[in-house]
Amino acid sequence: MSRRPALLALLALLSIAAAPAARADVRLHPLFQDHMVLQRDAEVAIWGEADPGEAVTVRGSWSPARADATADAEGRWSVRLPTGAAGGPYALTVEGNDTVRLDDVLLGDVWLCSGQSNMEMAFRWHAGVDDHERELAAAYRPRIRLFDVARRASPAPVREVEGRWSVCSPKSVEEFSATAYFFARAIQERVGVPIGLIGSNWGGTRCEAWTSRGALEAEFPEFEAALERARVIAEHPERVRAEAEARAAAWWERLVAADGGVRRAGVEHDDADWGTANLPGAWEGSPVGDFDGVVWYRREVELPSGWDGAPLSISLGPIDDLDTAWWNGVRIGGHEAPGAWTTPRTYAVPAGLARAGRNVVAVRVVDTGGAGGFCGEPAAMSVRHGDPSVSAAFDLSGRWRFERGPTARDLGRFPSGDGFHQNWPTALHNGMIAPLVPFGLKGVIWYQGESNRLEARLYRRLFPAMIRDWRRAFERDELPFLFVQIAPFAYGGDAGQAAELREAQLLALATPHTGMACTMDVGDPKDIHPGNKRAVGRRLARWALAKTYGVDVPYSGPLYRGYRAEGDALRLVFDHGEGLRTRDGAPPSHFVVAGADGVFHEATATIDGEAVVVRSSSVPKPVAARYAWGAADEPNLENAAGLPASSFRTDDPDAEGGGS
Repeated sequence: MSRRPALLALLALLSIAAAPAARADVRLHPLFQDHMVLQRDAEVAIWGEADPGEAVTVRGSWSPARADATADAEGRWSVRLPTGAAGGPYALTVEGNDTVRLDDVLLGDVWLCSGQSNMEMAFRWHAGVDDHERELAAAYRPRIRLFDVARRASPAPVREVEGRWSVCSPKSVEEFSATAYFFARAIQERVGVPIGLIGSNWGGTRCEAWTSRGALEAEFPEFEAALERARVIAEHPERVRAEAEARAAAWWERLVAADGGVRRAGVEHDDADWGTANLPGAWEGSPVGDFDGVVWYRREVELPSGWDGAPLSISLGPIDDLDTAWWNGVRIGGHEAPGAWTTPRTYAVPAGLARAGRNVVAVRVVDTGGAGGFCGEPAAMSVRHGDPSVSAAFDLSGRWRFERGPTARDLGRFPSGDGFHQNWPTALHNGMIAPLVPFGLKGVIWYQGESNRLEARLYRRLFPAMIRDWRRAFERDELPFLFVQIAPFAYGGDAGQAAELREAQLLALATPHTGMACTMDVGDPKDIHPGNKRAVGRRLARWALAKTYGVDVPYSGPLYRGYRAEGDALRLVFDHGEGLRTRDGAPPSHFVVAGADGVFHEATATIDGEAVVVRSSSVPKPVAARYAWGAADEPNLENAAGLPASSFRTDDPDAEGGGS
């Protein structure tokens, strides 16, 4: 036997053993991409991942400076790289076992734009911004860059975010915060530097969701139980998920038992005595009525002979809340978990199930509370052939038969998964703020408060604590934090809570390096999402220009400072009251006064220099005054800069209650 094959095999094994280990590519955190903005005139943090022990060098083409790091045992590395004056475009290069190069990088000012739906509100929202077509056409702003953080709620801090840096254009800004865009545009037009906007916002969310565990544990014992639950969910996700799935399965078993099974889905089920309703449509205002629970729907579809046995696609539009669909008695799909009420339903009918002539579509809809029903447009309801070359479709809108099943009360509350959601304390800080730290920022703009309206006294403590929390996280004790005071809106049943929340925001100005844009004149009592986001963005920009950039501009409307009694009147004095006036030329509106009995009466008001004098014939010796204390009040007091006065009260802000 020749020894040559054995020798070759041995040499091959030795060469494999001597080959270098496979190398992982050096990687930047997702915030670092082409088209980004880095904070100018700073030492900015840049970080990412590589092989453990890998040497990493970071350079920017704006200077010969370099920053070096070594990846730790978990493969993480970070550096601090000096930037310089505003400018660009530049390149950013990261060298490790391989090289990553980012192009079109600008040095400028980066603002984090956060809050709930009024910050999230983009141009596309029901043409949701005044003059949106004209404003969009003018949105070619290549020195403004946008990064929209994908929504994520997490029970524990995460390291990364999803999103892309884009150059501001009509297309890119259409999906971005309108308030943030108008803020950036106003800053850039006055200061001239590139602006980077990081949008991290989620509609309908609460302040405590944006606050870290450390901050809540330190000051807010009322969140102790919620924080403990978040810890359990984070540390034992599989166990919690299994428990949630078991609860959901038990609920569906209870529904099926209470509903008599799924007999109504059968082809030959007799629905002659069922009611009729036109779809799509909400239950309220239809023959179904104001109902929470199970409603069955059936509809016959006559198919031509050429469709016999063919695969089909059935579209039903969005359904509120849960649904299961059958074709000829066979289940074809369903959305059986909460949160999909805006999701259009499309289900596949497998080959062999459809037949020429009569077919029956059955849909079981479960509404767990509030509105229910088919929520889309008529054109969204159809049956189509699986072969896209067959253009014919059968319209499913119009007359369906329906029958009510068990009520929501019969079924009990639907188990809410693991119980964790976007408004859970820490949820959004963990998922949408923590992974941004310690990116270099110029400041923060914030528009939130509506969702905490009923807890104004808590908000007085919570909002400043969140501001301090973010400043600690981004290692900037003086990080500018500019916020929007909530606008007038006719909240149902409001008894002063909206005004108290505005007051809590006003009191937050005692926190250093903050600013507040008042919106008492640009709200909409019928719409919690008023369209004049241009004014909101510009007012935030005034605070930034005056306090952060050192530009001499008026930045605040009149803010109540104090009063003195003058016989049958009170003289109210203001900060930022230069040129005090009313925007419509009428006397100042929405003032009330009270005597020692604490009963408030409508007052007349006159402007006297930089003061307002208020009195009422019903109150001979007034001791307190309030301004714009109604939830939907749209008062008219402003200063010479056209900036409106905030609502306020002169009576003790620490007193309980406060409703008119």
